[in-house]
Amino acid sequence: MKINYECGACFLRQAKEAMDLATDDEDVKIELMNDIFTYLSSNFYKDTNSNKTGSTIHSMIKDKTGCYDPYIKEKIAGNEIALKYLPVVKEVLNQNNSLENHVKIAIIGNILDFGAFTLDTDVGSLINSALKRDLAIKDINEFEDALKKYDEVLYLVDNTGEIVFDKLLLSKIKQYDLNITIAVKSKPIINDACMEDAINVGLDEFGKIVEIGAGTVGYVDSEISEEFREIFNSHDFVISKGMGNYEGLTEIDLSDKEVFFLLCSKCTTISKNIGVNLQDMLLLRNSN
Repeated sequence: MKINYECGACFLRQAKEAMDLATDDEDVKIELMNDIFTYLSSNFYKDTNSNKTGSTIHSMIKDKTGCYDPYIKEKIAGNEIALKYLPVVKEVLNQNNSLENHVKIAIIGNILDFGAFTLDTDVGSLINSALKRDLAIKDINEFEDALKKYDEVLYLVDNTGEIVFDKLLLSKIKQYDLNITIAVKSKPIINDACMEDAINVGLDEFGKIVEIGAGTVGYVDSEISEEFREIFNSHDFVISKGMGNYEGLTEIDLSDKEVFFLLCSKCTTISKNIGVNLQDMLLLRNSN
């Protein structure tokens, strides 16, 4: 997905947040913001790739501060929030064990995104509210058809915390006798899940965990490893979690695949792109 004018303010907001987490040195922050202004002045155009731009800004912050995982405390907090609400969502599934409800719970997990929300956001209240709402787009019949049609699926995870809820959907998918490959980031980026995070919550119980070969905001096709490209190309059925993966995957040709995007739309740019309201949750099949 390409940027629009609103992305500029978001890049700067997230840059400030990452800098505040990475260092207390005000002089370094001034230098960094100057560097980011310079970078954006040469790279902020209508056809610019949003994921690659955001990834570059985060790399600039890491390199100058020497802090390569600024969101480590937020990742821990995300897991704590997910674990706190896990009994609640399990009770929901006890009352309604449908595939749609499992999908909904996995999408609610996508709310746990400190890259999209400010640090003082009351995430707990957002989850409680989301549990009472229906999906704005729910291509659930097509999704179940794909689960029955294919022998294997590639599951692109998003954030720590969120992956706790992903386990519930992965468990449901297993009932369809699919082989699951779970893709994580190779290096820390915002609060996205890496290999250690995935193993710590037990995702390896449901399938093989692989790394995409990069630590980028969402999926950036030019940055993935050749090893992961082979894995991606070999899968006809892909489940994509989160906004970053949606932004990245919509930049490439998916005509030979069935891709299902599971996300909560947390920015107006993506909401307009899809045609939904802010904070809407959706299960969207790509139109290949």
